[in-house]
Amino acid sequence: MTTKEEWIEKDLKYVWHPDTQMKQYEGSDFKPTIIERGEGVYLYDIDGNQYIDGISSWWVNTLGHSNPKLNKVLTQQTEKIEHVLLADFTHKPAIELAEKLVKLAGEPFSKVFYSDDGSTAVEVAIKMAYQYWYQKGKPEKKHFVSMTESYHGDTLGSVSVGGIDIYKKIFNPLVFETLKVCAPYCYRCPKNCKQGECGIECFNEVEKLFKTRHKEIAAMIVEPLVQGAAGMRVYPAEYLKKLRALCDKYDILLIDDEVAMAFGRTGKYFAFEHAEIKPDIFCVAKGITAGYIPLAATITTDKIYNAFYDDFSQLKTFYHGHSFTGNPIACAIAVENLKIMEEEKIIENLQPKIKKLKECLEKFQTLKHVGDIRHIGMIGAIEIVKNKTTKEPYLFTERIGHKVFREAMKNGALLRPIGNIIYFLPPLIITEEEIEKLTEIAYNAIKTVTEKN
Repeated sequence: MTTKEEWIEKDLKYVWHPDTQMKQYEGSDFKPTIIERGEGVYLYDIDGNQYIDGISSWWVNTLGHSNPKLNKVLTQQTEKIEHVLLADFTHKPAIELAEKLVKLAGEPFSKVFYSDDGSTAVEVAIKMAYQYWYQKGKPEKKHFVSMTESYHGDTLGSVSVGGIDIYKKIFNPLVFETLKVCAPYCYRCPKNCKQGECGIECFNEVEKLFKTRHKEIAAMIVEPLVQGAAGMRVYPAEYLKKLRALCDKYDILLIDDEVAMAFGRTGKYFAFEHAEIKPDIFCVAKGITAGYIPLAATITTDKIYNAFYDDFSQLKTFYHGHSFTGNPIACAIAVENLKIMEEEKIIENLQPKIKKLKECLEKFQTLKHVGDIRHIGMIGAIEIVKNKTTKEPYLFTERIGHKVFREAMKNGALLRPIGNIIYFLPPLIITEEEIEKLTEIAYNAIKTVTEKN
């Protein structure tokens, strides 16, 4: 029988983990945790230890681990057809899911283009926007605008429109140039406005850029209301409202990267609903299958689609596809996921949990090294700082967030930080009692670690 130590030894010998400096495991008692099973909001490791999954296993799990209804659909669809190409062929789950997504998003959305993950959904949106303008006789509209500290994925196109140096800098020779505007980071305002008392002055940069260069701008891409990888930075819905109006004024497409925020994370199905606007193109992934199978979709309107509709005389076809595009198993699970959310009123029943999360976050204000507390819907974030008054951050090399993560694991919570940001993004089925337990573990972990440092 293979022991835990032997499994870990094999892991470190053969597996290259994502976003991980593998040398950290060398000569250390800190090793990858072997997860054997999951149930509801809990994960169980090889030793039987239980952890609240406070980050939905990288933001994908919405309905809890090993959901019986999703398990059943997975088995049933596997017995019908596991995969078939989606070029010149189709299948019922792909059709049914596309219909559900279009109806859920509402007018003017009408078309769904499937892909495999969030990065590829963004790649599709970028290529779609670029080719749209080319085929509309405006090839000069080829530049993309995005925010500083934005994250849209790890493929080269999505890295191009991203703005976080750690993911982008080394690849600069490989990516295309994009136009950047400052992000609305309310805690450390780029325009030195007082938090909660600004007129969204950072938006002036967008207005100036659009005014001078709109004839060459194809689209602006945004993470709606929350810049996830930047540290769950929440910004006002008014920013999106103003951006939609400005895009209309200057004939620029608005791409909404809902990969992380869709399907209930902000308290609504889609984050753009908070601003009461509709983008021209939006991308979904992560929660679309409740964490079961990789799947993504880029959703758009007839306005975009019709620019590609042709009789082959002008080669307007959108030549983009993946082997597993619209996989039947993934689509069937996504259909069931949305069905469960509707029938069990998952979104409608979030309000008491959102209120409880907000209440639990307030207690973190008493901690000496908590600089900022951010919250929207079922997302909460704590920014740990060296000095609360000056907002001086801890250095990356001090790994304060990582130390909090390890301390929380000892006490039964999975909280994988973003630098020095400890955040909560649990499955939507979490109870109010479990929210209290999760945040209590985090509170004690932050207190313990910062008092030692």
